[in-house]
Amino acid sequence: MSEDLEFIVEETNDSMKKAVSHLESELIKIRAGKANPQMLEGLTVDYYGTPTVISQVSNVTVADARTLTIQPWEKNMLQPIERAIIAANLGVTPQNDGAIIRLFMPPLTEERRREYVKRAHHEGEHSRVAIRNIRRDAIEHIKKLQKEGLSEDVTKDAEKNVQEITDKYITAVDKHLTVKEKEIMSV
Repeated sequence: MSEDLEFIVEETNDSMKKAVSHLESELIKIRAGKANPQMLEGLTVDYYGTPTVISQVSNVTVADARTLTIQPWEKNMLQPIERAIIAANLGVTPQNDGAIIRLFMPPLTEERRREYVKRAHHEGEHSRVAIRNIRRDAIEHIKKLQKEGLSEDVTKDAEKNVQEITDKYITAVDKHLTVKEKEIMSV
């Protein structure tokens, strides 16, 4: 039975870690007024009929604090990349000069910053809900083991362990949100 409990606790820990990792990747996509190549992460472009990530058909670099440059490896990819950026609705308009595409990040207004903070908190709440759902599932599995003959003391200890793991990851989510909020609100 203890192997089953260890498996449940490990699986819970791994799943919660993935929820926090997902939050980190989502927070990177929320811009804070600075150019960041990771803003384009996950953005796909039509490469000869195949959806391909922009970073696999071009070189994405930061020219300065507010400018991203995208240099495709093939000139005929300029238009598909430009269309993909427009379709992604990133809040920036691509500037195509025939050789490279430049993305100029406009300075954020106070209202826009608050919108981004709300969006970050929304993503954080999704992560918290995911973590709580993982906790609920783990506790249900532990209770099933108790019905199969696991002692009540061991069950309570396992539930306490799962709760401690949950608290740890909820705290991690809160820290990520605090850092992102400071980053967004700093002018």
